[in-house]
Amino acid sequence: MRSAQTVVVFGAYGHTGRFVVAELLDRGFVPVLSGRDADKLRALAASRPGLDIRPASVDDPGSLDRALAGTAAVINCAGPFATTAGPVIEAALRAGIPYLDVAAEIEANVDTFAHFADRARAAGAVIVPAMAFYGGLGDLLATAAMGDWTAADEAHIAYGLNNWYPTAGTRTAGAVSKERRNGQRVRYTNGQLEYRSDEPPVLKWSFPEPMGIRSVIGEFTMADVVTIPSHLSIPEVRTYMTTEAARDLSAPDTPTPAAVDGRGRSDQTFLVDVVVRSGGTERRAVARGQDIYAVTAPLVVEAVHRVLTGRTRTVGVASAGEMFDAPDLLRALSAHISLELPR
Repeated sequence: MRSAQTVVVFGAYGHTGRFVVAELLDRGFVPVLSGRDADKLRALAASRPGLDIRPASVDDPGSLDRALAGTAAVINCAGPFATTAGPVIEAALRAGIPYLDVAAEIEANVDTFAHFADRARAAGAVIVPAMAFYGGLGDLLATAAMGDWTAADEAHIAYGLNNWYPTAGTRTAGAVSKERRNGQRVRYTNGQLEYRSDEPPVLKWSFPEPMGIRSVIGEFTMADVVTIPSHLSIPEVRTYMTTEAARDLSAPDTPTPAAVDGRGRSDQTFLVDVVVRSGGTERRAVARGQDIYAVTAPLVVEAVHRVLTGRTRTVGVASAGEMFDAPDLLRALSAHISLELPR
């Protein structure tokens, strides 16, 4: 018998996976701890007595089937998603359960839409990629900012991070993406992804106060360029990153995040400033919070809750903004994110 409250976390012992496990427990779900490393799963389970551990590998479909058996949904937190997303989605389709992931990799998210859209729609399955800080939050904010607009000329997502101490998983995923695009960078323009070999521009972005005008890397492209155009008619989608955070990410000796509170969050703060433009009219949505990895957990767990309670808007492969009521989901996260949304 399938438990409506049992959710597999694949990659449960990773940095983000641990936040997701904790959030599931706080929300009354029963996490099933899964991933490739059985020793790490046992160590995590020792700190969370009573939880089931189910080791599984993307190279072993049978182990994935056993991990997902009798559960209500799976959240994939194990990068690089270029390697894990496809096999875990296949297992979710075999099990007949929803799949969500926290992938920030542009190419992995493109693959999910390209390879699974038709099958998932035909099966009535729910697959939500990039239900995370990158890809998910920006998409929700852009969708909320659009309001009653059916199209816009441009969407701009500016990330104001005071620092970015990357996890080992972030570094690995970045290396995989860089290899897949042969060292080129990518932007979304004229309704498609464009690969370039030149340096991205350095610009000034006027963030809401008190952050104000800051130096940013222009065309610092994140997963929003996949999620937003997947359902919104916007031919130009640009993302920006504060220069200090970009330097942290690129430096080889930047440390990993260090906890500064009882929830395990780092001292990193963020401001996501989203502007959509149509003709001469501009609409804006803003989110503020602490720790991009930690805030991914309430984002994806709230999404799971809505999927399992039937509060979805479509089936198949869909981004956060298409799958859910974007303003309503964002407001449900008020304990974690402060918002400024258009009225």
